[in-house]
Amino acid sequence: MSQPSPKPQISIIIPLRNEERSIGPLVAETQEALARVPQPYEIVLVDDGSDDGTWEAVRALAARDRRIVAMRFGKNLGQTAALSAGFDYSHGEVIIPMDGDLQNDPADIPRLLDKLAEGYDVVSGWRRERRDSKLTRVWPSLLANRLISLVGGVRLHDYGCTLKAYRRDVVKDVRLYGEMHRFIPIYASWQGARTAELEVNHRPRAHGRSKYGLGRSFKVVLDLIVVKFLGKYLQKPIYVFGAVALVCLLGAFFAGLYAVWLKLARGTSFIQTPLPLLTVLLIVLAANAVLIGLLAEISVRTYFESQQKKTYCVRETLNVEGDE
Repeated sequence: MSQPSPKPQISIIIPLRNEERSIGPLVAETQEALARVPQPYEIVLVDDGSDDGTWEAVRALAARDRRIVAMRFGKNLGQTAALSAGFDYSHGEVIIPMDGDLQNDPADIPRLLDKLAEGYDVVSGWRRERRDSKLTRVWPSLLANRLISLVGGVRLHDYGCTLKAYRRDVVKDVRLYGEMHRFIPIYASWQGARTAELEVNHRPRAHGRSKYGLGRSFKVVLDLIVVKFLGKYLQKPIYVFGAVALVCLLGAFFAGLYAVWLKLARGTSFIQTPLPLLTVLLIVLAANAVLIGLLAEISVRTYFESQQKKTYCVRETLNVEGDE
């Protein structure tokens, strides 16, 4: 009777989109790198609606090695959804996502694990020498990373590098939407995670072409606004809408005051200037902002109370009933 396979302690998650020619060499390199690691591992392959032979290649790999876990989406849902599925279906206490196009080097995996063992919860890869187009990839990424670091409060050189290492306990409650996988270190920091950065090798693309272009930068900005809101104002959204209302009321006050001054000092009729209309419009906008803020407050309370979510996160306890 064969012994059951040990529970994996390391989960490598690889989203795939039309990587038929890359997946075989990538898995082979990853297995070679993990052979130098003592902990048991699994490789989770997520086919994000490929329309080439990627799934057939994945199926063949999974048939040869039980440590390869695979799943397939019915249609293309994006890298964030693929990583989220990989998180949900993986079992390791350490999670390492990486790209499926051979540009991430699996040889860096043991180095990420060594850095994590120094006491960090997140180790982020830094592609210091990127093998991509400077105009369409490197320079926009440089600006985006500085903006994300400034707004998100976690200073990293390369948020866009998929190759990172996470301890499961700091990302287990993270729910990803849109294109927000790049912000996982920020989400982890909300749980008190200790973050480090490690230079990793970045290789030229061997097959196919990049799925990302300049249009992605606009999505990054929009997602960053959402992250900032969730991080600072999720529990008190009235502060955001109240601030908008205050600005509108101040604008209404000064517009109305100026309209009265024009009437008294220069004899300008109210119908000769748009200022009275602007005053009324800003007052209406202020009232709407307050009402939306109140609705948001009700929604937040419903969100927390209906799902019995806590407004705090306890990292560790001592002598609490239930502790072993």
